[in-house]
Amino acid sequence: MIGLPGVIAGRYLRSRRSARFVSLITFIATGGITIGVMALIVVLGVMNGLQHELREKILIGSPHLRLLTFGEGIRMDAWEVVLPEVRDDPDVVAAAPFVLTQGLFSAGHDYHEGAYILGIETDTGAAAVTRLPETFVRGDLTFATTRDDVDGGIVLGRRMAERFSAFPGATVTAISPGGSRFNASVGAFVPRFWTFEVTGYFETGMYEYDNAYAVLPREVAQEFAGLGNAVTGLEIRLNDPARAEAVGRRLEEKFGYPYRALDWQSQNASLFSALQLEKLAMGLVLLLIVLVAAFNIVSTLTMIVTDKTREIGILRAMGMPGAAIRRIFILQGTIIGLIGTVLGMVLGLVLARVIDGSNLIQLDPTVYFISRIPVRVDPLDVAIVMTASLIVAVTATLHPARRAAALHPVDAIRHE
Repeated sequence: MIGLPGVIAGRYLRSRRSARFVSLITFIATGGITIGVMALIVVLGVMNGLQHELREKILIGSPHLRLLTFGEGIRMDAWEVVLPEVRDDPDVVAAAPFVLTQGLFSAGHDYHEGAYILGIETDTGAAAVTRLPETFVRGDLTFATTRDDVDGGIVLGRRMAERFSAFPGATVTAISPGGSRFNASVGAFVPRFWTFEVTGYFETGMYEYDNAYAVLPREVAQEFAGLGNAVTGLEIRLNDPARAEAVGRRLEEKFGYPYRALDWQSQNASLFSALQLEKLAMGLVLLLIVLVAAFNIVSTLTMIVTDKTREIGILRAMGMPGAAIRRIFILQGTIIGLIGTVLGMVLGLVLARVIDGSNLIQLDPTVYFISRIPVRVDPLDVAIVMTASLIVAVTATLHPARRAAALHPVDAIRHE
């Protein structure tokens, strides 16, 4: 009896002159599911793309894990003792000391601006903790200068270099609050003025780094920040960035107070939590489109039951059981849901590929950190959307199917 209900369900879905309106409602129900599934796939792909793109941008200049210390000032004095033990951890790929401070910059005019100073190792090579050295458009880790009247070489972010008109060969002046010295003659701390030659610039594509970061050799940055032989902490790259929190806890337990770990997920927790919440909210809102289409399926099948009441009565009088009648209408709703879901999946994947590949939608990087809408379709998301759509479509058929199966043969044949 499974084959016969399928044949009858297909015949009921075909357009006939006497049931054109029912066929139009069927088309609208199918289109509603198609649009809902397509929108869900594209939006979830956009949210996944934003998460992935932001993570990659953040990890260009930020390590998977940082080992820092508590106490007055952020400084680590015993880093040369701790570093080998950190590198021995099985999850650690690379580790290196770093210095992070701030300075006030000028380029020979009245404009002054604060910026972050990052001191990194100059001999990391393939064992670099972050990918920041790979983004150097000009210059490299040697920070080689061509002048003798400067304190060293410095590499600026591209946007920062443009603002100061300070490209390779130019000089910039920097003031460090950490390098101030007390002058007894004036009874106050006098800051030291540093002169650096710009030996290059980098471009990460992330506004925060390109706009407000400058890179120095670690030894120069230590002196600039007034740390002596100490550093700000250790930067650590892991086999799996997702294990940063667990590895951080293990290192804290191993070294004890005053050491503390700061992983990239915790450092950007508010941003990724907001994206995850927005993804959930957008998914629930767009699921309403599929639910609206489900109501269209209910109305479509209800109208078909009304239109085919006499035929249902004849089938029942010929001996077709109620369960088979029920299967006819369940199959109709399933066919509508399946066609709409498959079409929505295909259109969603095509649209996602077009948006991701053609850069149709541009963003302001000063607000969103990235310059375009990225789309990253997760097969699991597609499977969940398709499953949910089919479940909603099949569920919508239950009431009309039960109503059709409950019709009494004699009353159905007499129906006008």
